[in-house]
Amino acid sequence: MVLSAGLLLYRVDAAGVQVWIAHMGGPFWRRRPRAWSIPKGLVEGSEEPLATARREFAEEIGAPAPEGPVTDLGEHRQASGKRVRVFALEAPGFTVDAVRSNTVRLEVPRGSGRFVDVPEVDDARWVPVDEARTMVVAGQVSALDALVELLPS
Repeated sequence: MVLSAGLLLYRVDAAGVQVWIAHMGGPFWRRRPRAWSIPKGLVEGSEEPLATARREFAEEIGAPAPEGPVTDLGEHRQASGKRVRVFALEAPGFTVDAVRSNTVRLEVPRGSGRFVDVPEVDDARWVPVDEARTMVVAGQVSALDALVELLPS
């Protein structure tokens, strides 16, 4: 079973809860609904899931994750069967001037023998949590709900 780990940054202000989510790069995600995700990636070998979440955040966003206490929101299953262990971190002042993601090599179209390098993430931003529920891949909505349940109302 595939396990990924991700870091869900959040902030709370007068307008409510906002989360930091990333738009997946490459031609497959360009015009698809639910093409946003919690920054995440595969847990490698004996790597601790929180270490994976921090590493992947830096690789996909191009900036290190902020420091601070994290809350484990548990594992959430995506339609593909992939499990995503999500950690939440309050980061009200987090910002980047531009997303500078690592790249991945894709065969486009599949079976063509033509390969292109595309950014793993092509955008990331703060989004109100209610809006984010309609943007992220369906299997990650439960992580957003788990975050909201933990926050004081």
